[in-house]
Amino acid sequence: MARTNPIQFLQQVRQETAKVTWPSRNEVLISTVMVLVLVIVASLFFLLADQVISWLVGLMLSIR
Repeated sequence: MARTNPIQFLQQVRQETAKVTWPSRNEVLISTVMVLVLVIVASLFFLLADQVISWLVGLMLSIR
């Protein structure tokens, strides 16, 4: 593989980043809100599942 000097490398990096389609501010905002909502929903689901499993194990072992 041929080695490129640092100046050529930086020029190639600039060319490649110019090809990238960056998301708009609105797309980033919507994606961020969606992630936060899904994290909250998943957290509540796992909290509920943990509480139910804990209750069932306590009931089966009569630890209450």
